[in-house]
Amino acid sequence: MSGEWRFSRRWGYVACAWGVAFAGLHLYWAVGGDVGLSVSAGPELATRRPAWFVMAGLWGGGALCVLGAALGWVLAREQPRNALVRRAVGGLGWAVAAVLLLRAVTIEVLLLTDVTHLSNAIEPDQRFWTLALWNPWFVTGGLSFALAALSLRRASAGTGTGAAEVPHPHP
Repeated sequence: MSGEWRFSRRWGYVACAWGVAFAGLHLYWAVGGDVGLSVSAGPELATRRPAWFVMAGLWGGGALCVLGAALGWVLAREQPRNALVRRAVGGLGWAVAAVLLLRAVTIEVLLLTDVTHLSNAIEPDQRFWTLALWNPWFVTGGLSFALAALSLRRASAGTGTGAAEVPHPHP
């Protein structure tokens, strides 16, 4: 295994750790934990906890984060030998990166410019923590998935054929 591939695999592990941490937080909230929920989802949702929010937002969000962690793990492992599988894994990595970065940038722009007049509907604490913690957290996740997908592509291209073959010792 080349030093470049070994180094680049770290981004997949970073993406995996990001997914595990965020899944843990969502699952903590889903089972009744409340630290940080009001500044993430807003005080009304955190207090009322309607069933749709707990099921879709907390359990569903946690499940998506677990899937993201699994994808990060796959991106960090040895390259899939099958080109179609390798492209699918890389494509999923890019798609997750795009969704996370788009979410972070969109929310950041909306909150900073107030073009939709969200400042009236969002508590000051929620706005602060979204700008200072949650959006940077989404950027971190998006960048880690993008770098993991890029590393997979570079490792595949490094073989000269675009195929990720494991070198076999010559007898």
